[in-house]
Amino acid sequence: MAAIDLTKDNFQSTIDDNDIVIVDFWATWCGPCKQFGPVFEAASEIHEDIVFGKVNTEEQQELSGEFQIRSIPTLMIFREQIGVFMQPGALPPQGLEEVIGKVRELDMDYVRAEVEKQTSGTA
Repeated sequence: MAAIDLTKDNFQSTIDDNDIVIVDFWATWCGPCKQFGPVFEAASEIHEDIVFGKVNTEEQQELSGEFQIRSIPTLMIFREQIGVFMQPGALPPQGLEEVIGKVRELDMDYVRAEVEKQTSGTA
């Protein structure tokens, strides 16, 4: 499945309606973004059970601001509506595959418990 364009209108519903969503924050003028684009697209064809979305930071400045994107490309991954990964910089194909594998292996019960601890202020 090819990557989809994410906007402020469809971003939250995309996160809410899918188990794993990988988001690439990018811009047309960004050299590293252009290098990473084909890697991202190729991964989207391999992993048909994952939604791959792209946020054009020039057109979606509100979204970029909401996630405090300071450097592009920045990759974010959501699993079960929880942000589990965020890293600036272009990944090589094997690096992206490694991150996807680790996200698939996450114990989401543990992740939810840790998020609950952080939000409730207990350590």
